[in-house]
Amino acid sequence: MGSCIGINRNDETLDTGSNNVSRPVTGTTTSYVGVQRKNHPLCHETIRWKSEVPLTEGQLRSKRDEFWDTAPAFEGRKEIWDALRAATSAAEALDFQLAQAILDGANISVPNGYLTECYDELGSQYKLPIYCLSYPVNIVKEDYGRDSPAEYSEPVDGGTEVILKLRLSSTCTDVKLPVYSKDTIGQCKKKLQAQEGIDAFTQRWFYGGKLLGDKMHIDEAHIQPGYIVQVIVNTEKQSSLAIS
Repeated sequence: MGSCIGINRNDETLDTGSNNVSRPVTGTTTSYVGVQRKNHPLCHETIRWKSEVPLTEGQLRSKRDEFWDTAPAFEGRKEIWDALRAATSAAEALDFQLAQAILDGANISVPNGYLTECYDELGSQYKLPIYCLSYPVNIVKEDYGRDSPAEYSEPVDGGTEVILKLRLSSTCTDVKLPVYSKDTIGQCKKKLQAQEGIDAFTQRWFYGGKLLGDKMHIDEAHIQPGYIVQVIVNTEKQSSLAIS
């Protein structure tokens, strides 16, 4: 999938030799059925990697959605996969304290300090591809200023107007966003970008503890009137865009 200057993990390589990734040196020992394995605290750094084939934001999201949708069907427990998905989203948003709390609550251990290799309390192994953990350094930026009609225009049957109450992690404030029930989450992200200036691809929307995928329609999310949708903003990506 990608390559960097570090430790090879199948078709990806971690840049663990640079200052961008540090390995925790403390931890506890977790015992499974007759097996002891070191459990390190989650590393508080973003893994740097390079994709062999440059990906756009949309292509990366599609690969992630495909992995999370199919992985539980082959091995492991669904509740552990759900916890790992929530932890990776929190870690990517640089909320490592929340990510660690999710892992601890689900009794998930990370022997090397990275979410690439995890174990549940029964000793079952869960491997996460690096593209689910961070963006490649050679991500192809999409021009959200030129939205095609298929991406951004109101659907023919837009449904009913809905006022969403969003809580932004970047400012810790609540904002109201008018959308339509047939809008997708991806379309709503672009509307929030137009209203608040927060780039769409830096946003992650959560409701009821679940990540809302870009292809999901508002009416499918079953958001109750007056309830809050959490919008986690990756401020690191936002800053890099501002600089560029």
